[in-house]
Amino acid sequence: MKTLTMALGALALSASTFTTLADEVKVAVAANFTGPMEKIAPAFAQATGHQAVVAYGSTGKFYAQIKNGAPFDILIATDQATPQRLADEGLAVADSQFTYASGTLVLWSTKPGLIDDQGAVLKGDGFRHLAIANPKVAVYGAAAVEVLNKLGLYDRLQPRIVTAENINQAHQFVTTGNAELGFVALSQIFQDGEYAAGSHWIVPAELHAPLKQDAVILKRGKDNPAARALMEFIKGDQARAVILAHGYAL
Repeated sequence: MKTLTMALGALALSASTFTTLADEVKVAVAANFTGPMEKIAPAFAQATGHQAVVAYGSTGKFYAQIKNGAPFDILIATDQATPQRLADEGLAVADSQFTYASGTLVLWSTKPGLIDDQGAVLKGDGFRHLAIANPKVAVYGAAAVEVLNKLGLYDRLQPRIVTAENINQAHQFVTTGNAELGFVALSQIFQDGEYAAGSHWIVPAELHAPLKQDAVILKRGKDNPAARALMEFIKGDQARAVILAHGYAL
């Protein structure tokens, strides 16, 4: 009897493990989408029973990790090019790609009055450090450099630029005072109709390439029902309301 009990226990453990794996989706999420995803993931779990295991970072770094076999089922990217590139390389399911949000670049400081509604502070000497995300791997960082170049300010400001690993770290540099101001995502300083304390300038969209953000199921997740379920959930009304509340356009 003891042997039979142990066998049944092992079988139950095996079945439990299989169920857990089948209901779990590993998601690589662009850092600027941290706020919305922290709300979407538990809502998704409550609605479907599936669990989203989430990692946040720059899209460029996730691309390199996925190329090297990182075990992600979905990439929620900062751009459209990276999901398309992964699909072209056979590492993502092409027909699963869709645009889940359009982002906005903002110049932000915790100091009230430092930034006006024209971003004129960039032309003066009223700050020592300007934070931007690494433009080589972070789309919002590349957009920030594009803005500075179009304004003819990049070369002059380069000695004052503090490069962050991703947009979350750029936001952290400003929050902690390591930089007086920085280019961040609107979603990091806006929620439910209110802006974070301080001052900000919403960068005109014509100063940089559009920040359309796509999601795609990766090769590893093509047969994972939880991956398909999460993609459908993000397209639904509940997730869209969260996305809009964080200042994204749809």
